[in-house]
Amino acid sequence: MTDEIMGIIRARDPHEKEFHQAVGEVVESVKPVLDRNPRYAKAKILERITEPERVIMFRVPWVDDQGNIQINRGFRIQMNSAIGPYKGGLRFHPSVNLSILKFLAFEQTFKNALTTLPMGGGKGGSDFNPKGKSDNEVMRFCQSFMIELFRHVGPDTDVPAGDIGVGGREIGFLFGMYKRLRNEFSGVLTGKGLNWGGSLIRPEATGYGSVYFAAEMLANVGKKIQGGVCLVSGSGNVAQYTVEKILDLGGKPVTLSDSSGYIYDEAGIDREKIAFVKELKNIKRGRIKEYADKYPSAVYTPVDPAKDYNPLWSHKADYAFPSATQNEINAKDAQNMVSNGVRVVCEGANMPTSPEAINIFLGNGVLYGPAKAANAGGVSVSGLEMSQNSMRLSWTREEVDARLHTIMKTIHKSCLDAAAQYGVPGNYMYGANIAGFVKVVDSMLDQGLV
Repeated sequence: MTDEIMGIIRARDPHEKEFHQAVGEVVESVKPVLDRNPRYAKAKILERITEPERVIMFRVPWVDDQGNIQINRGFRIQMNSAIGPYKGGLRFHPSVNLSILKFLAFEQTFKNALTTLPMGGGKGGSDFNPKGKSDNEVMRFCQSFMIELFRHVGPDTDVPAGDIGVGGREIGFLFGMYKRLRNEFSGVLTGKGLNWGGSLIRPEATGYGSVYFAAEMLANVGKKIQGGVCLVSGSGNVAQYTVEKILDLGGKPVTLSDSSGYIYDEAGIDREKIAFVKELKNIKRGRIKEYADKYPSAVYTPVDPAKDYNPLWSHKADYAFPSATQNEINAKDAQNMVSNGVRVVCEGANMPTSPEAINIFLGNGVLYGPAKAANAGGVSVSGLEMSQNSMRLSWTREEVDARLHTIMKTIHKSCLDAAAQYGVPGNYMYGANIAGFVKVVDSMLDQGLV
């Protein structure tokens, strides 16, 4: 049955390799569930859950600072609304296409199911690149983007958030245009500014949540992050707050990266250094190489396209937090990590590890925290932001952080329980996929053929 489904998907959308990869991982994991529940096959549940409920694609015209007309593509994938309104980020990056957004929306469906909050799965974005653009250019693009998107979203229909290339600045411009078009102030977007409906801890949530999940995996085997050397990729929002929470728990982060290269700081990235990175990336929008210019303890290595591995993952370390982008760890990287002592891999990015690399981790006893569980902290606090907006309340930083910590503990337990129930104890990848899958498909069956 599962091979048949993958054959159908590949034949229908032959060029969508990221989507094939995401579906293949889930389909393989849920075989034990399908074997025990023949009603799922009869209801064609795999065929239904792998087809988006709605795919929206549109033109986004805008004018740059030189008065030239530019055209980009906009997308919104509304994947599954069985347990709540569609929920998932917007990504502005030149690599954005249907395959990447479908994979992200598919993953988001199960990630959101794990959070315990009532949220369906969606994802969207554009091939627009905000890097190098002025604030006014970004504003004009966001306003044009929302002029179409507003027809398809709403606080009880679809609630987008930020992702790669979409931070507080972009969310503000998008929200302002939505408010003007609809003449209403509502929780249509999450990641909003604190002065106008945002939640405390939202910027930190994905990074914090990833580290909380790693701490739970370690606690389950009687260990701690304290004293461990940690590799972190990326230098954006997720990576920054991953480093911050690692420091809170007594770990030693030693790497960060961007698309141009990475830094290795054997002395450790301390609070002063991560504050510099936040200013560099969030305000100056500079390159990570500038870290090595400022701190002599760090070595900068530029990207070498000729290499078939990423040297960031070749340093001796205890724990790894891939927090950049999809498929950043291949089989050779995984083998290097195992050889250099990495015992935990906890994904802050979406699908950063290739299937071959995952098999190497699992085959060598590495504790592997898959993205749909480990990086669910971001969407969890987005869900808490939705709750605060609905109640017209604002919770304290401590209250939101405590709720986030509780949610990550619950997700960890759900993964372990599901893995044990279906005969793969300790396998977080299978556990996360099974727990999310069962919740979504049971809800779909409850609601009939829609």
